[in-house]
Amino acid sequence: MDSMQTPQPKVSFKEQMHQAREDAILQSACRLLGEKAFDAMTMDDVANAVGIAKASLYKHFCSKEELCSAAMVQILGRVQAYLAGLPADMPPLEKLHALVRWSLERLLTNEMPLLPSRNSTLRAVLMANKDYLNGLVAVSDQIGEWITEAQAQGVISPTLPPLVVLYTLYARACDPVVSFLKEGGQYSDAEIVDLVVRTCFDGLAAR
Repeated sequence: MDSMQTPQPKVSFKEQMHQAREDAILQSACRLLGEKAFDAMTMDDVANAVGIAKASLYKHFCSKEELCSAAMVQILGRVQAYLAGLPADMPPLEKLHALVRWSLERLLTNEMPLLPSRNSTLRAVLMANKDYLNGLVAVSDQIGEWITEAQAQGVISPTLPPLVVLYTLYARACDPVVSFLKEGGQYSDAEIVDLVVRTCFDGLAAR
């Protein structure tokens, strides 16, 4: 058997720099989407955050919609990687707790873009983006599977439609309560995460 491996083509320094800059652009776009949301964010904001000229930014992305779509696709990829990294033997309810906690931690550090509003231009662009839709379906299917397993185990109410539970968990990733509590300054980030996770899964009823 021939043990020789086909050598991988070397990536030129120019290509490496191009990719590094693109990664920085996407990272800045994600942060700005968390801070300002799509409609208030500008390409000037992104260029300034990265420290490049706007003309250089347009060499990577031809519009704000294209840039933010790529950023949202990247975030979905990070969510998928996080879900795949959870232990297979972890109970489904614990996986859902872990996901919400992870999302809230990203939200507190402006790493989780706010979901586009119904009348946002970005929403229409995302709905036409195959990569985004495929990622969203994959994430939703995985979370939905854990929801139905948790309902079968009696740890999430089986009277709730799984889709309602799914959207409720998605809503925690852009919950304004997090920013209200953060701005109030009464609680640490860890306490905010714990409080929102508790209200999400335990509700407001006295035990």
